[in-house]
Amino acid sequence: MTAVAAELPGETTISERAVGRLAAAAAREVASVGGRPQVDATVSGDRIALEVRLPVRYPEPVGQITEACREHLIRRTEELTGLGVSHVDIVVSEMTRSAPATGRVR
Repeated sequence: MTAVAAELPGETTISERAVGRLAAAAAREVASVGGRPQVDATVSGDRIALEVRLPVRYPEPVGQITEACREHLIRRTEELTGLGVSHVDIVVSEMTRSAPATGRVR
C-alpha cells in the first residue's frame, strides 16, 4: 500500500538559489527573451519574491515581453515549487540582437 504524502513525516525546503535557477530557466521559455536572465529569489514561508534582470531581444516591445514574462514566471514557479509568488520585479538589463547567421569565412 502506498502512503499519501500528507501522512509522511518530514519537511521539504527549497533553497533560494534553487528557486532562482528554476525561475531563470522559466524566463528563458518566454519568446523574445534573449541572453541569460538572472533571478534572485527570496523565500519567506510559503511565498516567493523574485527580482529578475531580463535581456530582451531588440526590437521587441519591452512592455509586452516583460508582462508575458511576469505572468509566465508566476505560473511556472508556483507549478515547479508548490509555493506562491507574491511579486516579480523585472529590470530590463539589456537589449540584445538576434545573432546573424554565421557562414564559413575563407
